Amino acid sequence: MSNSNQAIVTEPSIVITPEALLEHWQGHRNLTRRMIEAFPEDKLFTYSVGGMRPFSELVKEMLAMAVPGIKGLITGKWQNYDEASAATPASKKELLERWDEATEALNALWPQIPPHRFQETDTAFGQWEGTGYFFIFYFIDNEIHHRGQAYVYLRSLNIAPPAFWERQ
Repeated sequence: MSNSNQAIVTEPSIVITPEALLEHWQGHRNLTRRMIEAFPEDKLFTYSVGGMRPFSELVKEMLAMAVPGIKGLITGKWQNYDEASAATPASKKELLERWDEATEALNALWPQIPPHRFQETDTAFGQWEGTGYFFIFYFIDNEIHHRGQAYVYLRSLNIAPPAFWERQ
């Protein structure tokens, strides 16, 4: 017979490892890269539908969050979020180069995230309060949201976008 006043102590279960989370995110990043490649050069920086920003501006936002966000998560020191301070790439080639540089930086920085930082509450970019894992989910969700806008753009241009489930 157990004592009902006794607290049951259990270890938190891990649903996904940090390595698997990075792999999941990089799968999304691979798909977003293919979306950038699918855009005609002359539409990437200018085309929009319904008042939404051009896809190049959406990609610029993703880049402003990814590496600076992981650096903030590692150190607890966050830059102020100001995507406008980053120069807009002049070509699709330059945008893809920045994307690839960010991908490599994420791979290099990710192992430096102290495990406790995933659970700690912080204020990202001086604006948003949440836990480390919340911020990572936000970065991924933001990318998926903006990639969805790019699907609309490509379809309206009669260009078949990459399949959303092909992330390799």
